[in-house]
Amino acid sequence: MSLHDLKSLFDLTGTVAVVTGAGRGLGRAMAAGLAAHGAEVVLCGRTAGTLAATADELTAEGAKVWWKTADVSREEDVTALLAAVLERHGRVDALVNNAGINPIYKAPERTDAADWQNIIDVNLTGVYLCCRHFGAAMVERGRGSVISVSSVAGHVGLRRTLPYCAAKGGVELMTKSLALDWAPRGVRVNCIAPGYFETDLTAGMRDHAALSERLLGQTPMGRFGKAEELVGAAVFLASPASSYVTGQSIVVDGGWTAQ
Repeated sequence: MSLHDLKSLFDLTGTVAVVTGAGRGLGRAMAAGLAAHGAEVVLCGRTAGTLAATADELTAEGAKVWWKTADVSREEDVTALLAAVLERHGRVDALVNNAGINPIYKAPERTDAADWQNIIDVNLTGVYLCCRHFGAAMVERGRGSVISVSSVAGHVGLRRTLPYCAAKGGVELMTKSLALDWAPRGVRVNCIAPGYFETDLTAGMRDHAALSERLLGQTPMGRFGKAEELVGAAVFLASPASSYVTGQSIVVDGGWTAQ
């Protein structure tokens, strides 16, 4: 390959990317990163105000973005989102399954069925629904990249987060299964597994002195990740640079799982 060809490996110009949970935190950072590399990005989430504000901020910086509300745990919302994207663009090149919640920190014996179902519905069923419908559109076209945001909780156990660990472990193996089914049909499926980052989702843990100290003590780099530190993995997996990568999980955790 020429130097020009090598330089263009991370170029996303002309591609259409959908990012769920894109209004804030890691989703916003990845959406911004994809847009910065040329993609036209569809921001998805449950809160219109947050999505609109994010879209305005990114547009002001020159990004090509638009937004639509959707709850990924509701199949009708997912199909409506897909229909809107196809009506506007006619295709989907990359899907980032980022929407997720982790609202509890409970001992497993105190985790009730409602806690379990709420987290599974969003973090696992939501990924399945998006993969099913957006993936079908990619398979029909014969190309595409699905990127699901898992977690270190999909690789190792974490205390007091039983439903979250179960959901993220499910996302990891869903990724491998889909990768096998869709590899011959031109669609790649991979995961990004973050450790503990500075986001709204981890604010309570980071503000708790003892818990924060314990988390940092288990992170060899000794700090929480910053949202922009996840962008490189997302751009890589969405771009031609990863054209021979499927069924994999890129762990971005400051060394947490290296121990």
